[in-house]
Amino acid sequence: MESPITATLDHTTDDRPLRKIAILGAGALGLYYGARLALSGHDVHFIVRRDYSAIKASGLVLREGDSVEKIFPVHVHTTPEDIGSVDLVLITLKTVANDALQHLLPRLLHQQTVVVTLQNGLGNEALLTRFVSPENVYGGLCFIANMRTAPGEVTCLHRGSITFGAYNRPADARIHEIGELFKRAGIANRVVDRLEEARWMKLVWNIPFNGLSIAAGGVSTDIICASPELSIEVRALMEEVRSAAAALGYQISAEFAREQFDVTPPMGAYFPSSVVDFMEKRPIEVEAIWGEPMRQASSAGARIPRMTLLYALIKQLAAQSRS
Repeated sequence: MESPITATLDHTTDDRPLRKIAILGAGALGLYYGARLALSGHDVHFIVRRDYSAIKASGLVLREGDSVEKIFPVHVHTTPEDIGSVDLVLITLKTVANDALQHLLPRLLHQQTVVVTLQNGLGNEALLTRFVSPENVYGGLCFIANMRTAPGEVTCLHRGSITFGAYNRPADARIHEIGELFKRAGIANRVVDRLEEARWMKLVWNIPFNGLSIAAGGVSTDIICASPELSIEVRALMEEVRSAAAALGYQISAEFAREQFDVTPPMGAYFPSSVVDFMEKRPIEVEAIWGEPMRQASSAGARIPRMTLLYALIKQLAAQSRS
C-alpha cells in the first residue's frame, strides 16, 4: 500500500462564486465529498461532533484501493456560528436528523447561499424550502459505496457518480456550476432536468438492497447477490419501484434496473448505510427511503405489495433495534 499523501491546503479566496463551502453531516458521505472538494482547492468547513478531536488533531484520511490520501489541517467546527455564512451548503446528514436543520442551517446562510441536499429518499428538497428560498434549493443523488472505517477515516469501494438537479424546476446555470465544481474534484456527475425522477431511479437500488440487508439480519450486498432467493426478491422489488415511478409519470428503463443489480457484486462485502445504522442500533431512515415512496406510489394507484411489506418489516425491526 502506498504511503499517505499529505496535502497542506491553501484556502486563499479566489474569484469563483461558490468560494466557501459548509458540510452538514460528517459521516462517510460528507467527509468523503468534503475532502475531495478541499483537495481540489476549495475552502471547505465541516461541522463535526463525534470525531471533532480526532480530525482536529490528525486530519482526514481517504482510502481508495491502494491509494491513501491524508488531509491536514482541516477546517472542523462544532457549531455553525464558528463558520458563519457560506456560499454553498452540502447536506449529508441522515434524514433522521433533519429536525436539527432548523437550528443549524439559518446560521450558514446569506441571501444567495445555495443549499444542496445529498440525502437519501424523497421529500428532502421540500423540507429545505422552510428555511431557504426555493430558487436556491438543489438536490443530488449519490451513487457511491464508501464507509467510515475509523475516526476521520473513510474507505471508498466505488466512487461512482452524482446526479444533480434543481428543486421543482429544470436545471439552471447554478446547478451546472455545482456539477463543474465536483468534476474538478474528481467526482463524475451529470445534471438532469427532472430531479424527482432521478430520486426514483436511485430508489431502484436503495429500496431493495438497503431493505433486504436489514431484513436478512444484517448482511452485506454480496451475500444478497449470491443468494438465489434474495436476488430474485431484489429484482422483484426493483420492478415494483419502476412500476411505482411510472404511475407518478417517471419512466425508468428495465436496462437501468439490470445495471443497478450488475454493478453490485463487484463491490464485494459492502454494507449499505442503513444496515450499518441497524447493526449499530442507530436510527434508520425508514420514512425517507421506504415510507414516503410507498405513500406516493399508493396515492398514484401503483400495486406495491413487496414495497409495502418491506416497509412494515423495516419499521418493526428498526423499532426493536432501538428498544
